[in-house]
Amino acid sequence: MRIVKLTLLAICAFALGLSAQEAYKGPVPDKADLPFIRHANKLVPTDPGEAKEDSVKGDTVYTVPGTAANAKTPLTEPTFIVKVDKLNVQQMALYKMEAKGGQRVLHLPQKPKKNGPRAVRLSLEPLSSGLYKLEVQEALENGEYCLSPGGSNAVFCFAVY
Repeated sequence: MRIVKLTLLAICAFALGLSAQEAYKGPVPDKADLPFIRHANKLVPTDPGEAKEDSVKGDTVYTVPGTAANAKTPLTEPTFIVKVDKLNVQQMALYKMEAKGGQRVLHLPQKPKKNGPRAVRLSLEPLSSGLYKLEVQEALENGEYCLSPGGSNAVFCFAVY
C-alpha cells in the first residue's frame, strides 16, 4: 500500500512540474503601455502615435504622419513585450499600412472586400502580473504596420524590412 501511495505522489509531483510555467526571464520594458519588439535580449520600442480618422464615401480611412516608422525589425513574425498599466492589450489589433502622400494610410471599406485589409492574427500570453507577450501568428510582408487597441485611435507603429 505504501508503494502505491509513493507512486501516486511521484506521478502527481511530475504532473505538477510539467504544468507549472517557467518564470519569464527575458527583458522587461522600462515604459508601461508601449509595445516593444523583442530582438533576442534587446527590446525596440514601437513608435506611439494617434491615427487621424476620416470618412470617405462611407469608408473609414486612418492616417498616421510620415512614410516610415523609426522602429524596424527583420522578423516576419515579431514578438512584442508589453508592460500594462492602462492599455487594453486584450483588444490589440495589427494592420498593414500603405505609404501614400507622405503618410501611412489604412483604408477600411464599409463593406469588407475579399482581398481587402484585415487584422493580422495575434496571440496574447501573460508572462507575469501586468506583463504580456503578443506574437504575430502569420508571416508579415515587408512594409509598415501599426498595432492599435480596439476602440481607440492610438497606434504603435513599426516596419518589417
